[in-house]
Amino acid sequence: MGLGVRWTVHGDGRTPAPGAVVRPDERLSWPRTAGLGAQHVVAMFGASFVAPVLMGLDPNLAIMMSGVSTVIFLLATRGRVPSYLGCSLSFVGVAAVIRAQGGTSATVTGAVLVVGVALFLVGVAVQRFGARIIHAAMPPVVTGAVVMLIGFNLAPVTASTYWPQDQWVALLTMLFTGLAVVCLRGFWSRIAIFLGLVFGYGISWVLDLVFGKIHSANSAGQITDHWRLDLSGVGKAEWIGLPSFHAPSFQWSAILVALPVVIALVAENAGHVKAVGEMTGDPLDDKLGTAISADGVGSVLSTALGGPPNTTYSENIGVMAATRVYSTAAYWAAAGFALLFGLCPKFGAVVAAIPGGVLGGITVILYGMIGLLGAQIWVHNKVDLRNPLNLVPVAAGVIIGIGGVSLKISENFELGGIALGTIVVLSGYHVLRALAPAHLKQQEPLLDEGTSAYDEEDAPREPSAPDRPEKPRPTE
Repeated sequence: MGLGVRWTVHGDGRTPAPGAVVRPDERLSWPRTAGLGAQHVVAMFGASFVAPVLMGLDPNLAIMMSGVSTVIFLLATRGRVPSYLGCSLSFVGVAAVIRAQGGTSATVTGAVLVVGVALFLVGVAVQRFGARIIHAAMPPVVTGAVVMLIGFNLAPVTASTYWPQDQWVALLTMLFTGLAVVCLRGFWSRIAIFLGLVFGYGISWVLDLVFGKIHSANSAGQITDHWRLDLSGVGKAEWIGLPSFHAPSFQWSAILVALPVVIALVAENAGHVKAVGEMTGDPLDDKLGTAISADGVGSVLSTALGGPPNTTYSENIGVMAATRVYSTAAYWAAAGFALLFGLCPKFGAVVAAIPGGVLGGITVILYGMIGLLGAQIWVHNKVDLRNPLNLVPVAAGVIIGIGGVSLKISENFELGGIALGTIVVLSGYHVLRALAPAHLKQQEPLLDEGTSAYDEEDAPREPSAPDRPEKPRPTE
C-alpha cells in the first residue's frame, strides 16, 4: 500500500480548469506547489506561533515540530487527508493554569504529552470500534461545554497579564484584528490574526519612536519604564541553529488539568476530517481513527522534545477551499518550509519580541472565539438547553471551569478549573441521563453529524409536522 507520496500532474501543471479541483494525489508544477506550500505556512503562522508564546514555549521548536507532525500525519493517512498540523490553542489555558500552580515548561509539556498518548489511544479505539464510541461518550452538549470552558477560562490571563502592559496598543490591535476578520475576504480574512500581530508590532514601534518608553507592567508583572517593542534579542540571535529542547516532567495535578482537552481535540479532528472529505469528494470515514492517532503521535513527539502539542488546522482547510487545490504535495512543501523556519533562531527572536499589549488585543478576540466554538457546536447540533438534562451539568461545569472553582481532596491534591468543570459536565450528564425520566431522554444528534456512513442509515427520522408536507429526500 502506497504512502501517498506520488502525484500525477494536474492538467498542464499551471492552472486548474474552470470548475476543476486538484485532488490529493495530484499536483501542479513544483514551483507552483512550493508557492502553495508557502501560502499554507502563512495561513497557520498566526495561531501556530502565538500559541507557543502564550504557553511559554519555544516558537522555533513549535514551528519545526509542526512540520514534523504534518509529515507523520500525511504518511499515516496515506496522503488521503490533506491537512496541516500546527500548535493547538486549546492548550493555552491548560498551560496558564499549570504555571499558576508553580509548574515549569517541563511540567506543561509532560502533562500535554500524556494528552497526546490519550488522543492516540482514542484514535486506536475509533479504528477498532468505529466513530460510535465518540458519539456515545461525548455528545454535542458535553463537547460544546468543554470547549466553551477551555476558551473562557483564559479570560483572566488576558485581563491581568497582557492587556495591562499597554492598554492602548491592545485596544488598537483588537479593533484592527476584528475589522480584518470581518471586512477582508478570501485568503486575507483567514490570516487576520497574523495581520493583527503585524499591525500591533508596527504600531508599538511607532509609539516608541513618538512617545518613548511606557510606564506600565512588564511581562513579569512589575511596573517599570520599558520599550513596548524590545528587539535587542533579535540582533543577538543567530541566523542558523537548533531550537531549545527540554525533557518533560510529570505531575498528576498538571496531567488532570490537561486531560479534558482530549475532548476538544477529538471534536476538532472529527470536524476537520469531515470537512476535507466533503471538499475532496472522498469519503474519509475509514481514516477518522487514523487521523486522530496520527495527531496524537505528532503531539507526543513534539512534547517529548519540549515543544507544544499539535492539531489539524482549519485555517489551512480554508486555504484549500479558496484555491480548490487539495494536493498533499503542497502540504509536504509547507512542512519543509516550517522545518527551515524552525532552524532560524533569529525568526524565533522576532516572535518572542511580540509586545504584551499586542498579545492583549489578539487574545481578547482569540480566547473568546475558542469559547464560542462551544456554542457553535450546540447550535449546529440543535442542543436543547431548555432540557434540564442538558442545562444542569452544563451550567455547573461551565461556571466551575470559567470561575476557577476548586475542590481540595487532600493536602497535596486539588481539582479545579478546567479539570473539575469537565468532570462535572461529563459525569454529570451521563449520571443524570441514567436517572432521568424517559420524557427527558431525547435522541442526541451526533458529535459531528454526517461524519460517518452509519449516520443516515441508523439515525432515527423525526416525523414531519402535521401542518406541512414532508420535504422530499434528495436522490443519492
